[in-house]
Amino acid sequence: MTLAGVLVVDKPPGITSHDVVNRVRRLAGLRRIGHAGTLDPLATGVLLLCLGRATRLVEYLVGQTKAYTAVLRLGQTTETYDAEGDVVAERPFVHITPALLEEALARFRGPIQQRPPAYAAIKQAGQPLYRLARQGVQVERPLRSVTIHALQMTDWTPPFVQLMLSCSSGTYVRSLAHDLGEVLGCGAHLTALRRTAVGSFTLAEAVPLAALTPQNLPEYVRPPETAVAHLPVLALSAVDARALQMGQPVLRQPIHPPHPLVRIHAPDGAFVGIAAAREDHWQAEKIFKQL
Repeated sequence: MTLAGVLVVDKPPGITSHDVVNRVRRLAGLRRIGHAGTLDPLATGVLLLCLGRATRLVEYLVGQTKAYTAVLRLGQTTETYDAEGDVVAERPFVHITPALLEEALARFRGPIQQRPPAYAAIKQAGQPLYRLARQGVQVERPLRSVTIHALQMTDWTPPFVQLMLSCSSGTYVRSLAHDLGEVLGCGAHLTALRRTAVGSFTLAEAVPLAALTPQNLPEYVRPPETAVAHLPVLALSAVDARALQMGQPVLRQPIHPPHPLVRIHAPDGAFVGIAAAREDHWQAEKIFKQL
């Protein structure tokens, strides 16, 4: 049987998220593999891969809250906002104290507006920003609304400061490092980043990429439903479950979960697929099991 499910990888430094996908493709002998939430080459930690037919569920993973441990270097600004870019400015940082750091960090907690780095993978005019930046093309980078759920300093060893943070999907920690440096007046850039969690998936359950082999890979692949475990379950009768599979609406009931998306379970507990709430009914979005 073809592998299908979710693989939680501990990405090593120095390679791209796509490099990880390519390596797992070779190990699994499988073409259909996608990842949820890109990590820069400098970054390490939790990278979620969906294999086989579970790639249809990637979209439900990308919006999950993410947690990181980050190390910033004060006193230097780089063109990429991290240690991979050239230093473009240096400013004194000897006046920075833990109290000043804490005062500055408070400004970034909660909903904030953030501008993506010039060297970012998001596209503008059909091209990734980093490609345009390498060509010397200046483009407007619109502000984005993100939320920093938690942000605390865990170490201060000048000129380095270590932070722990939890944030919404789409947050650029590199931009956070740069913006914090500007608030402090000394400049800063990211020197290390480790993603410790994506939603409920943590480092404790991640397998190092180097530890994977064609033989042990299946042991680490979780069922496709794992990708949507954060959605509430709607248990339906066999008749209603079959109706959804055939594209027919199923009436919403007061006892059903008050949620826009649900996991559909058959009477035997089997995962059938995903349904979306409409005005007065459920409509199938993805079907994984035929009854």
